[in-house]
Amino acid sequence: MSESEGWVDAAVGARAGLLLSVAAAVAWLSGAPAVFPSLGPTAFALAADRPGPSERVVVGGHAIGVAAGLLAYLAVAGLVPVPSSPLSFDPPWLAVSGVASVALTTTGMRRTELVHPPACATTLIVSLGLLKPLQALAVVLPAVLSLLAVDRVLDGRVRR
Repeated sequence: MSESEGWVDAAVGARAGLLLSVAAAVAWLSGAPAVFPSLGPTAFALAADRPGPSERVVVGGHAIGVAAGLLAYLAVAGLVPVPSSPLSFDPPWLAVSGVASVALTTTGMRRTELVHPPACATTLIVSLGLLKPLQALAVVLPAVLSLLAVDRVLDGRVRR
């Protein structure tokens, strides 16, 4: 690897980190779970693949992931008692919820042409109960939008 490639990689890494800055500040200042695992791959995709996925695809993919995760979690919770602890798979109800949510998210993203793979992590976060339904609705899309806002600022594409 050349020295210039090393600097480019460092710049892409710094950009990915900066994209998370607003969500991280919100999490720190409010205590809200505004930083969650699927934001990392989204930040990577936005930083590394210039110009990156479209805003429509990023928001749409995560919205489908949240909706599918909520649908799966609430359907399972409506039929059987789910464990109070996320990631408890005995009995396997949360595993069923996770499997269903990924199937629904994948189908939904493909049908709408809003394919954003990190949204499959979002749907698991919701369907496994890592974020409760109200938390998922309150934090996921605003956090995703904050990444896109920082991306715009870094590109100098702020609407005036």
